[in-house]
Amino acid sequence: MRPSVRKSVFVGIAGLSLAGTVTGCAPSDTPAPTSDSTSGASTAPAGTASTPASSGSVYQDGTYSADGTYVSPNGTETVGVELTLAAGAVAAVNITQHPSSPNTRKFQGEFAGGIAAQVVGKSIDELKVSKVAGSSLTSGGFNQALDKIKAEAQ
Repeated sequence: MRPSVRKSVFVGIAGLSLAGTVTGCAPSDTPAPTSDSTSGASTAPAGTASTPASSGSVYQDGTYSADGTYVSPNGTETVGVELTLAAGAVAAVNITQHPSSPNTRKFQGEFAGGIAAQVVGKSIDELKVSKVAGSSLTSGGFNQALDKIKAEAQ
């Protein structure tokens, strides 16, 4: 008689555990709070900031620019990056070339011509480019400038 009592208790506990798991998956009808009154955290006025789902970082909408550097066979190079952010995503990108040689001019030009297709419409937190239109070194300068822009936009 004892083995069946243990089996019934186990089945009951397993059923409650499953019910709790399924209940935890249900969507909530209550919207998430926008600020924490106990910590003093504040939110920006509606329409001026956005929160990407991937990191929880808040970025102010606007246009930001920064220079990034990278090392090429010709030495240290600089590339200018201007990003327009809207709702945490890149709405526009503009590259300012600062070439020190014809070869750098070629690669920065190719990079500038291909970068929009890789970043526009994407969350700023998801960006990290590696090779754009045959230019791989310029990406390092872009990523460095991107880090500066993220810091400025928060």
